[in-house]
Amino acid sequence: MRLSRLKDPLSALFPRLPVWLGALLSRRLEEILDAADVRIDGDRPWDMQIRDDRLFLRVLFDRSVGLGDAYIDGWWECAQLDELMFRLLSLHVERTVGLGVSFHMLEWLGALHNMQSRSRAGIVARRHYDLPSEFYMSFLDPYNQYTCGYFQDTDDLAVAQENKLDLLCRKLEIKPGERVLDIGCGWGGFARFAAERHGAHVTGITVSEEQLAYARKFTEGLSVELCKRDYRDMTGTFDKVLVCGMIEHVGYKNYRTLMEVVSRCLAPGGLFLVQTIGSNDSVRSLDPWLDKHIFPNAMLPSIRQLADAAEGLFVMEDLHNLRTHYISTLLAWYRNFDRNWSRLADRYDDRIYRTWKYYFLFCAGIFRAGNAQLWQIVFSRAGVPRSYVSIRT
Repeated sequence: MRLSRLKDPLSALFPRLPVWLGALLSRRLEEILDAADVRIDGDRPWDMQIRDDRLFLRVLFDRSVGLGDAYIDGWWECAQLDELMFRLLSLHVERTVGLGVSFHMLEWLGALHNMQSRSRAGIVARRHYDLPSEFYMSFLDPYNQYTCGYFQDTDDLAVAQENKLDLLCRKLEIKPGERVLDIGCGWGGFARFAAERHGAHVTGITVSEEQLAYARKFTEGLSVELCKRDYRDMTGTFDKVLVCGMIEHVGYKNYRTLMEVVSRCLAPGGLFLVQTIGSNDSVRSLDPWLDKHIFPNAMLPSIRQLADAAEGLFVMEDLHNLRTHYISTLLAWYRNFDRNWSRLADRYDDRIYRTWKYYFLFCAGIFRAGNAQLWQIVFSRAGVPRSYVSIRT
């Protein structure tokens, strides 16, 4: 998604409703919301305030996309959006109303095509990660971590992200001088931390031009090498390999390929760590609103999919679920974004603000409802005996 002033053309498909039809659709939506103890135009912070009665038809027509796009258009408001989403998602309202046209289209495409093929891998970079770095720096921590922090004994985002980086390094048992491969290195935060704090030599790869340019400056003078490269093209030998917040863009048809690449690059006795948002079920697509506006072609792996992909190559040494920490991370990102919006508002319109606010708080509701997980998984080579100590603090 580019930061533009484009209007959503779908809104033109929803003309003003006749009073009788608006009332009928309103009653249907009220029935759905009632089970979640959400009221239309109620006085509680999680109640929906309706600004345009076309909302009812739009939501019933295309579910998640209709609800999110109507919010971007200003058709409804909610003072506590994350609480609203938690209430709806924890009751699995999609089972009552169905998943909508966009969801079934994405599932169909995911079954027929490799949506994360080599030729398509750069789409998410161009539409999401290549946004101006200043935009991301408005809400991220000093290490530019766009993944879940570790809020152990802290409520400060910067501390939580350093906790996470330290946890990754300790779980990987990184020692001075070791060669570490960071697949999906982002803005260089892990590379800088591992080089400065643990004396590692880090090689990082990304498919984002914007991230690469920023990361090279951010890690200048350190034992860090960064390049633009698809993971499928990676060669060399490394003592440790990290995939943090990147496998969500790999896709179920390519999980085994990623595992084979890591197996090819990992030295005997080495460790491989994956940090990923995880799905409770094995799926072929992402929530359609998130796919449309935030992460095109993304997909959340299930434990079954990852285990199948790793079978015969790796042994799962440790599995750590940090789901609740992602709630804190997303809320902290939103607070930073909201507080710093005045620095961006002269360049980006209100639709951008509403899109990202909805993204942060929608996802906070998803994690709070337990509809997604956040896993750190440590793998060792299959057939190579070793003693691994699980780390949690």
